[in-house]
Amino acid sequence: MIESAPILFFDSGVGGLSVVAPTRTLLPCAPIVYAADSAGFPYGTRSEAEIAARVPALLGRLVERYRPRLVVIACNTASTIALAAVRAALDVGVVGTVPAIKPAAAMSRSRVIGVLGTAATVRQPYVDDLAARFASDCTVLRYGSAALVEIAEAKLAGDTPEPAALSRELDGLFTQPGGERIDVIVNACTHFPLLETQMGAVAPAGVRFVDGGPGIARRIVHLTEGQAWPAQAEDVLVFTRLGEAERRLAAALGFVRVEAL
Repeated sequence: MIESAPILFFDSGVGGLSVVAPTRTLLPCAPIVYAADSAGFPYGTRSEAEIAARVPALLGRLVERYRPRLVVIACNTASTIALAAVRAALDVGVVGTVPAIKPAAAMSRSRVIGVLGTAATVRQPYVDDLAARFASDCTVLRYGSAALVEIAEAKLAGDTPEPAALSRELDGLFTQPGGERIDVIVNACTHFPLLETQMGAVAPAGVRFVDGGPGIARRIVHLTEGQAWPAQAEDVLVFTRLGEAERRLAAALGFVRVEAL
């Protein structure tokens, strides 16, 4: 493995940066290619068939261009739908992102947890399986929010999230039967940890949030153990559609090297 080989992170938008951050903390010299499928954004409102066809094809092109040492699908929706197909199609290791239901169940005292993701993620049988395996003694309430994805993207571009808008989305969990007992919320979309501070400010007192980012970062460290890294990291931001909105976002995020797929 050559030391310049990057880790490739993939998401529909820039939510996967919530996975990049803890990875960068543990691997400060890792070169990173972050690919956002801006032409397909958002995934949460697309059909399973669209995502299952689109994600492996895009990742195949990205792997061919950037020759990464590891691929990280930093998107719950893409992972729960297309992870198996991507692993079958690529000759490089692939790490997926799944809702952090197991740690949420370990944290919960009320035994009622919320799963906050996109509509496409929260309806997946994979979530049923996680709940049955790791939270069988809990009530698991789910809510799919497309609005929070847009709010998170806008926040990274420089906008301030409106507390009322965040409250409306959280109410999708809290107003369900038993929702008033929720004490842990799983951020089951990588965009949502980007809003955790703001959501925590409007959520009922004592409610905690958990996501899979730190666990994924530890998994990346394990899979790259013993590999060489360059003295200085170079990051690349890739969009599948590179227009003015994407260029403004890249500038706000501080990326110098920006490319189109």
